[in-house]
Amino acid sequence: MGHLDTLVRLGLSMDRYETFVEDGTVYVGSDDGPLEVAPLEDIVAAAGGPAWTITYSEAEKERYAGMDTSDEGLVVDVVDMLHAMTHSQRFVDTLAAHPTAVPADDTISPRAGLFVGKLLENLEHGVA
Repeated sequence: MGHLDTLVRLGLSMDRYETFVEDGTVYVGSDDGPLEVAPLEDIVAAAGGPAWTITYSEAEKERYAGMDTSDEGLVVDVVDMLHAMTHSQRFVDTLAAHPTAVPADDTISPRAGLFVGKLLENLEHGVA
């Protein structure tokens, strides 16, 4: 039995779901239709603003001496990165399970927080 057969047998999918923005709100596609994440302005603010500058610490440069750092200083548009993101069925299911209500002691919902975490990971390490 191949890898794909095993995934299908386990009920897992190789499908990827896109991120899109409509009327100022971020959505992720799903088998059940668009899944609302949060207002775009909240996502951008939680990511630190509309631009992300690629940087490498001295510790990273020393630890990974052969690492290509020629992209250091380049500025990445956060919304462009957001649009480039696709998601696995597992991530979409996990996202859907998180509440959209913003807790009184926070600025974004748990669903938005999970999404922003993935966005920041992609900004730091690139889209896989």
